[in-house]
Amino acid sequence: MNTLRRAAAAVTAALTMLVGCSTGDDSPGREPNRPGPSAGHGPGERIRGITLPAWDADDYDRPEARRYLRQIKDTGARWVVFTPTWYQDGRRRAEIHTTGETVSDRGLRRIIGLAHADGLKVLLKPHVDLVGGGDRAGIRPADRDAWFAAYRRFITHYAALAEELEVEQFAVGTELAGTSGDRKRWSRVISAVRDRYRGRLTYAANFDEYPRVRFWDALDLIGIDAYWPLTERPTTDPAELAAGWRAVVAELAAFSARHHRKILFTEAGYVSQRGTATAPYSWTVSERAAEDEQSAAYQALLTAFDGEPWWAGVCWWMWDDWPDSGETPARLAYTPHGKPAEKVLRRWWRE
Repeated sequence: MNTLRRAAAAVTAALTMLVGCSTGDDSPGREPNRPGPSAGHGPGERIRGITLPAWDADDYDRPEARRYLRQIKDTGARWVVFTPTWYQDGRRRAEIHTTGETVSDRGLRRIIGLAHADGLKVLLKPHVDLVGGGDRAGIRPADRDAWFAAYRRFITHYAALAEELEVEQFAVGTELAGTSGDRKRWSRVISAVRDRYRGRLTYAANFDEYPRVRFWDALDLIGIDAYWPLTERPTTDPAELAAGWRAVVAELAAFSARHHRKILFTEAGYVSQRGTATAPYSWTVSERAAEDEQSAAYQALLTAFDGEPWWAGVCWWMWDDWPDSGETPARLAYTPHGKPAEKVLRRWWRE
């Protein structure tokens, strides 16, 4: 999901049994990277992750960091996702740079160290956003060579940090639909990342982007930010929402088989607002709180995909915002913390 500074932004038998738990845990972490069908995941192994994003330079230095990580682990999660973000000044520009909203390397080192000390594995997923807001999928640089050179400097900076800090998985990009059809240039970026980082690689494609990505064979996992609308009307019925996944499940199974890669949901999430499953990608579906709709959507996703052998797991968007930084009130936001959706996670991941 485009962070945009937070603002603007089945199947048959399983549907009758909306209890249970996801099988297994997670992939091996630090093996040398060898792309292939297994993508580092044995049978039944799943990533159970939650994202803790950063919006400002000192977020990962905050005293709340350790508490948030322990809360995340207490849900039964075994992975946490971190999102350092650089910016560019317009969709056509080639320069990518840090701002006061870019988390410091010091903070990133600290938060990864804390996560590992708590027994959590890490997916590092750097983002590029637009200064002043806007959808990063719209980035279409006028000078593609210059933009890819700048992007390579940005992403290899974090690849080197990921290697230094023994991060278990790394995303080479997130929702850059305006460039992800460029196989030649992205292949060069991925090669440069592999020169610096030995772990498993993915790319986080938006749900409407992933079929057009041209470089899945250069990566270890297909990553999808899974914000498919599931219904045209608000509902609290998990079975109805799980039925909304049926066509997607079939589509992704075939896609995984064609590309010989498992599929990881690098993001998935729902605000606790009325109608959340009609537009899961939106921060502002409604001004009316609907925690029961959020929890039904969590239940539906886990029900729909749990039995699929090609599914590598999910990294939920997102845990709590940092104090005084969230523009969406917690009762309406993506966080499941303290809501029925958190209880859904605990049932699936802990029992």
